[in-house]
Amino acid sequence: MKPSRLPHPLTALLILGAALPAAQAADIAPAQAIAKHAITHEDVWLMKRVGAPQPSPDGKWAVFSVTDSAYDSKEQWSDLWIKSLTDDTPARRLTFSKGGEGALNWSPDSKHLIFVAKRDGDDAGQIYRIDIAAGGEAQRLTTLTLGARQPKYSPDGKQILFISDVYPDTADEEAVKKAAKERKDRKYSARAYESFPPRFFDKWLDDKKARLFVMNAEAGAKPRDLLSGSKLVDLPGFGGAQGDEGQSLDAVWAPDGKSIVFAASTNRHEAARASSFTQIYALPLGGGEPQQLTKDARSYHGLKFSPDGKTLLTLTEEEAPGKVYDLSRLASFAWPMTNAQPKILTATLDRSISRIALPSDSKRIYFTYEHAGLEQLHSMNYAGGDQRQETSLPTGVINSLNAGGKAMVGVWESSVNPPEIYAFNGTPKRLTSFNVEKAGAIDWQAPEHFWFKAADGRQVHNMLIKPANFDPSKKYPLFSVIHGGAHNMWRDGFVLRWNYHLLAKPGYVVLLTDYKGSTGYGEEFARAIQFDPLKGPGDDVNQAVDEAVKKYTFIDGDKLAAGGASYGGHLANWLQATTTRYKAIVSHAGEMDLIMQWGTSDSVYGREVNSGGPVWSNLPVWREQSPIMQGGNHEKGTGFKTPILITIGELDYRVPINNALMNFAAQQRLNVPSKLVVFPDENHWILKGENSRYFYNEVHGWLAKYLK
Repeated sequence: MKPSRLPHPLTALLILGAALPAAQAADIAPAQAIAKHAITHEDVWLMKRVGAPQPSPDGKWAVFSVTDSAYDSKEQWSDLWIKSLTDDTPARRLTFSKGGEGALNWSPDSKHLIFVAKRDGDDAGQIYRIDIAAGGEAQRLTTLTLGARQPKYSPDGKQILFISDVYPDTADEEAVKKAAKERKDRKYSARAYESFPPRFFDKWLDDKKARLFVMNAEAGAKPRDLLSGSKLVDLPGFGGAQGDEGQSLDAVWAPDGKSIVFAASTNRHEAARASSFTQIYALPLGGGEPQQLTKDARSYHGLKFSPDGKTLLTLTEEEAPGKVYDLSRLASFAWPMTNAQPKILTATLDRSISRIALPSDSKRIYFTYEHAGLEQLHSMNYAGGDQRQETSLPTGVINSLNAGGKAMVGVWESSVNPPEIYAFNGTPKRLTSFNVEKAGAIDWQAPEHFWFKAADGRQVHNMLIKPANFDPSKKYPLFSVIHGGAHNMWRDGFVLRWNYHLLAKPGYVVLLTDYKGSTGYGEEFARAIQFDPLKGPGDDVNQAVDEAVKKYTFIDGDKLAAGGASYGGHLANWLQATTTRYKAIVSHAGEMDLIMQWGTSDSVYGREVNSGGPVWSNLPVWREQSPIMQGGNHEKGTGFKTPILITIGELDYRVPINNALMNFAAQQRLNVPSKLVVFPDENHWILKGENSRYFYNEVHGWLAKYLK
């Protein structure tokens, strides 16, 4: 996939009563009977964090994680819970361990569940199995030096497929263990690289390589490396998508259980100068050389087989040459695959598919996609026809969706309803209530949506957030908060890092604008930032502010502020350099110089494509749309003048700290009121509880100082 399609793990989010079906609202006390309060950081941080539910193959149960958050990470717990899908009995806790569990997968007979956890005695995450039918403690199945991840039961339930890592030139576990000890015992700490990238978000990458393993589904069974000795893994660019836990090869069992189907790249080593493609391969269970099934300029991921085993479904991006964004479309192949050309099922839908679910009794594919702040349920037949919208809640977003048997479950949330588990068979039904009572006690309103026509004729979507105790007869300062990405969308969701209502709490109206480059509005809208990375989006943000001031009489047009993180930080810096309309700016993880960001970030090629050529090509965009190059334009009445709060995580390798240091240096050089806040133990996001509390206090303090 293109380097510009960057992961944006923005932690995601019903209007109580109004958005809930009446039958579900009945168990909530009338609004006037609840003593409501303005949201606090404790409300945001200590909400239960509900993970994606995994329904059992017989459709009778759903298992999911629930995190009991705490400000001290040592006091935080995460466990698995189980909920019946056949009656209304409450969910119950299934595990009692502090470390947490992930990568859940059911056995085909719905009696056992496997997951990955790091428990006492584990140096890395291992696969555990718990007997759902009989109960009891979870049993460790693997003891690999480098751990195991993404386990999946075989169709007959007798074997488990998973991913683990090996070191170069290691043929078995003993060799891996020996190599690990040698690295631990080294007297030096140097890192050496001969391919790009050397870093990812907050991690320096090492020489571990992802491999596919299979083992019998029992404790003590010996895992077998299916890719060992193959020519494919010896290619310099072999690998998968990089994540926090390492590379993913996106592997699934073939329906007959005799082979493995997976997606991998063979040109990852070209990441600094080309798009990386992930193609589909098949590998016999007995090992040997993988067979490449697709050979095109696409990337494939999210592989799933239809319940009848006759169709392989996958999400795919075209990877169009010279373009900065490609829609994720849904494609299918007849199985066994006889034609390497995919059938694009959503060719006429100008949206990226987020996720799909395949109930066993249905002849339809269910899917979600982003649109104007929402993410709702849709379906189509297996030929890609009869696309239609299914019954969805009118607000919020579905942020996970899985099928098991006839059941379909997921997580639904909105900005005023933290995540809960829902069933999506017909009218959505809430299955859990971990956060309902706490959410019901907060004085908050759902976002108000509005659109305007941009100067170039595009329709731009916005959401407006009002503070607690809102009085339309009063005047409120406006805080325009800019999303990251840029290929992202403001979602009607419950957010941790830039919680809309917590930002609005002191008495601000918060404006959320999906500027050009955002997702949820079609491929061309997202591509519109090519050759215009900051000016065009910045103009949209400024016009959105003008439109909001004109539309809403309760906004004080003389008290405006703007801020954002990542790409939102880039734009915050751009606004500070090019307009003086704002009284205060907040910039987190914002770039200052396109050239410097190109050379120090963990992603370079997508930035080069976006600007039209390499940094040495002398293209004007590299200088003309770098905030630092506009900062001294005082003769034009602009330049760096607006007071700015600059925050950064010292471990941020996506937007490295040199950007923040340059920003602060420039502000101090020009005698601009400015403050630099560095979080030594944070990365691209502020993820620790007390750091988060401090961050919000700093933002609120800065705004209060200049929006009196």
